[in-house]
Amino acid sequence: MISKDNAEHYIWGDNCDGWYLVNRKDMLVIHEKMPPGTSEKRHYHSVSRQFFFVLQGVLTMELEGVVREIKAYQGIEIPPGSVHQASNSTQSAVEFIVISQPTTRGDRNDVPAS
Repeated sequence: MISKDNAEHYIWGDNCDGWYLVNRKDMLVIHEKMPPGTSEKRHYHSVSRQFFFVLQGVLTMELEGVVREIKAYQGIEIPPGSVHQASNSTQSAVEFIVISQPTTRGDRNDVPAS
């Protein structure tokens, strides 16, 4: 059994949390938590397809220039090659699951800020 209580934990970005629920070459499943006012860098994955599913709060996802608000129990698929950026523009933390197939290890390409 795996949960964020016993999974390998790491800190990313601006004091955001991540827990590896599945960490294999063919699949990566991460439980992430973003504090209010945080964001990741705009980027894309050449090979990996991702699915973000919000557990708590509201996740703002910019996908190919279109901004969407994803609420609890909603998800969004990110196809390979799609420029995207997750952020939390609310006053509460947001928690979500990210499923990546295959892993995003070595498959992240940051996009310079415009």
